[in-house]
Amino acid sequence: MPLVRYRKVVILGYRTVGKTSLAHQFVESEFLEGYDPTVENTYSKIVTLGKDEFHLHLVDTAGQDEYSILPYSFIIGVHGYVLVYSVTSLHRLPVVLVGNKADLSPDREVHEVQGKKLAESWGATFMESSARENQLTQDVFIKVIHEIARVENFYEQESRCYLM
Repeated sequence: MPLVRYRKVVILGYRTVGKTSLAHQFVESEFLEGYDPTVENTYSKIVTLGKDEFHLHLVDTAGQDEYSILPYSFIIGVHGYVLVYSVTSLHRLPVVLVGNKADLSPDREVHEVQGKKLAESWGATFMESSARENQLTQDVFIKVIHEIARVENFYEQESRCYLM
């Protein structure tokens, strides 16, 4: 008898990157042609890997700004996150990767250069901080505000209508 495991996965990403299309294709094996903004959808699917059976519960999140605060259902009991971006846009989800607890350098397992490389590969901003010593704590959140504004400005400029 297979071992049954429950897994909750939250799908995150900026609006219109295809989060719902990805989840729907995985569960229903069909592509949704139209675009209908998502508030929140959930999908379930059973996947067998070897002798193990996984009951996946996918939470498809909204990409719209008015739904951008993550409720507890996106945090509590979550086993993993899928971060989706569109390959048709260089300007994607504003991400600031933060290596915290920088004050615990003697216990360090992840070197700063590794964090920088990961952030670079994601197209994200990288920072190291120490909440305990208040090192760059304010800067982390100031930086994410700047990154969000940069992406929003790009999308606003891209979608402007010009009359001639």
